[in-house]
Amino acid sequence: MALQLVQDAMHGPNLRLVSPSAVEPVGLGDRLVEMGWRASDSHHQVVRLAAEFAGTVEWSVAGCSSAAQWMSERLDVALRTAREWIAVGRALRGLPVLDAALSDRTLSYAKVRMLVRTATPETESELVGLARSVSAGALGSAVAAWSRAHEPEDVRDERHRETRGLSWRVEPDGLTTGTLRLPADVAGGVMALIDAAVMRHRRSRGDRDAAHVSDPEFIEDDLGGTAPFPTLAQQRVDALVSVLCGGGADLVAEVVLHVRGDGATLDDGSPISQSAVIGALSGGFVRALIHDAAGTPVNASGRQRHPTTRQKRVVTERDRRCVDCGGHDLLEFDHVPEFAISGHTYVDELQLRCAACHRARHVRSGLRGSGPAPTRERGTP
Repeated sequence: MALQLVQDAMHGPNLRLVSPSAVEPVGLGDRLVEMGWRASDSHHQVVRLAAEFAGTVEWSVAGCSSAAQWMSERLDVALRTAREWIAVGRALRGLPVLDAALSDRTLSYAKVRMLVRTATPETESELVGLARSVSAGALGSAVAAWSRAHEPEDVRDERHRETRGLSWRVEPDGLTTGTLRLPADVAGGVMALIDAAVMRHRRSRGDRDAAHVSDPEFIEDDLGGTAPFPTLAQQRVDALVSVLCGGGADLVAEVVLHVRGDGATLDDGSPISQSAVIGALSGGFVRALIHDAAGTPVNASGRQRHPTTRQKRVVTERDRRCVDCGGHDLLEFDHVPEFAISGHTYVDELQLRCAACHRARHVRSGLRGSGPAPTRERGTP
């Protein structure tokens, strides 16, 4: 059967070999898309076979302690990958709509493997429709928001409590990779603290970078030369180490919870439970942001250089994300036009940008070294 699958992949009816002299050559992108979907089709066959194989005694006869161990050794894959194949294959047996969506390429394997964790025979059709409306990268947040509306809150909170965890492994290059599972409200606090440490470090060297560096990809090093600007992931891991080792004891970070008629979320849209909001209220300092009848946050303006807390909240609620790239990471407030030109700070002249887009805009505008450094205020106060 496995041999037949390989032969089908090599000689299937959808495979077109195109010579350079063909009248309508298939573009490289078209070939890539087709082969990508073929990979999804192959995953479908693999998980089916994995679930079927796990129900036999063949792996036990071979002296293995589990079907996953047998597959790990024979197919040269990680044990966790083999276990996932078996779990997904078994789940699809009871989810015919999801199985058909994967079979007819309505959904990719990347989406289906996420949906089987939540779907039931009663909800799978609705989840297929949800998955078709968003990208694979956004599906996790979309399903979490859907679950909030369909699952009892105490059941969800208990599941989160039971499945929280921290694990790590050593990679071949000697680095250690870790995985942290936390409820969204707890994770929001952890990330806010890490990003506060990142922003403090950026501000500490912002003036020197603004005055001497004309390329947003480089910063001045400690020896007076230039070095590649660290990625956001690198800045965050440095900040995490600093916080864990005692360098962030004086950091103060604020987590903004959005409570609306359709539920509560963090700034990035991650859904949180009402119990998490109630828990935050019991020991937190609460500020209210007022909206007008149209749902627009009420304006707040002034002549000071740096935005006030109220102005930050209005702009954050209005823009929600970086106006250039749509990202949520390290959001800052950008004066447009510059404060040096306008001499005031109005909400209508503030835009929310991530640190990278903010920096790049100032470089493109030729502002580096010719005036004050851009305002590096954290977007989530």
